[in-house]
Amino acid sequence: QVQLQESGPGLVKPSQTLSLTCTVSGGSITSNYYYWNWIRQPPEKGLEWMGAIGYSGTTYYSPSLKSRTSISRDTSKNQFTLRLSSVTPEDTAVYYCARVPSWGSYYDTWGQGAQVTVSS
Repeated sequence: QVQLQESGPGLVKPSQTLSLTCTVSGGSITSNYYYWNWIRQPPEKGLEWMGAIGYSGTTYYSPSLKSRTSISRDTSKNQFTLRLSSVTPEDTAVYYCARVPSWGSYYDTWGQGAQVTVSS
């Protein structure tokens, strides 16, 4: 059974870079054919897809966040990482990592979520 776990600082100062890592257990991030995603939910708002990295390492980004977002992976640690630069208080949210199978447009596995607050 695949499990995802987010980790990273819970507090980030404005203008800094937010960095979160998702550690995957019970399955490989290079396994065909899955996509590994980052999604966030600001307070009292809906879910927002931020981007993904595929099993081959190809990355995909939300157009609205593309200029500030970078997703990478460390296959030796079975982890993938989100970096969001130039954060503002509007980036305060619960950040989730989640898996999507290539044969379906749904999230089949989620991490528990990580609260990140942007504040000075």
